[in-house]
Order: sequence, then structure tokens, then C-alpha cells
Amino acid sequence: MNTNFYDEPRDGSASLLHNVVYCSRAAPGVTAQDIDAIIATARRHNAARGITGLLVFGSDIFFQWLEGPKSNVVELMERIHRDTRHNTVVELSVNEEVRERVFPTWDMELVQLDDIREVLQDALRDAQAAVNAKALRQLLQRIDQADLT
Repeated sequence: MNTNFYDEPRDGSASLLHNVVYCSRAAPGVTAQDIDAIIATARRHNAARGITGLLVFGSDIFFQWLEGPKSNVVELMERIHRDTRHNTVVELSVNEEVRERVFPTWDMELVQLDDIREVLQDALRDAQAAVNAKALRQLLQRIDQADLT
């Protein structure tokens, strides 16, 4: 794993962090095995690309927070948009120069629907960057509006 991805970027650095929060609906026929495959693939590939985050899945809805080097996150989002397991990918938040990771040690964690509110509230309490706090509040609001439980 390239630990340089996890260093705090320095002023003028070309490797400032980028994050995207999106939601999508699972395509018809997506199974628990498909979700396990998504997580397994993410864990294999994300660490090498400096991408961390979390994935929430419930009621056929994906919510995902991705953070890392901009080119790697953009490339991953392009793959997600093409992935036939996702319908209607909607980007809820995109931040270009985030200077802190919200999930620094999570190469990709699957968070159960029952736990997501608590995980996001903990992340919100710890968030120091205003853009991260704003994105977390928006995600919490979307989850509340969707009534996924």
C-alpha cells in the first residue's frame, strides 16, 4: 500500500484529497453475493489507489462516501456509473480539495443500514473541514428523507 496517499496534503500539493458522496438504486436481481463482491473488490483495489470510504446498502439503495486522490476517485466514479449493478447514480456531494479524510482507515467498510446514522454522526462530530461536515449533514438528511428503515 502506498502510504503517501494517507498523508495530509501540503499547500500546493498536487495530491489534495477529493471526495464524492453518491446514492444509487440497485439494479433488479442484485443479490447479497453481489454486495459481497463489491466490497471484496473495493478492499482489493482501493487501498492501492489511496481511496477510503464507506458503503451503505439497504432497501435496494446504495449510499457511498469515497475519498482519495482526485484522479483515482473520478476514475472509480466512472466505473460505478458504468456498473450494471447500479441504476440512477446521483452524486450528492463532490468536493475538490478536501484536506482531511473522514474515514482514514477504512479501505471500504460496509455499514449496515441500522448503524449508518450513528457512523455518520460520529464522523460529523470528528469532521474538521467545513466541506466534509456539510456533506455529512446532507447525507444524514437524505437518509432521513428516504426513510430506508
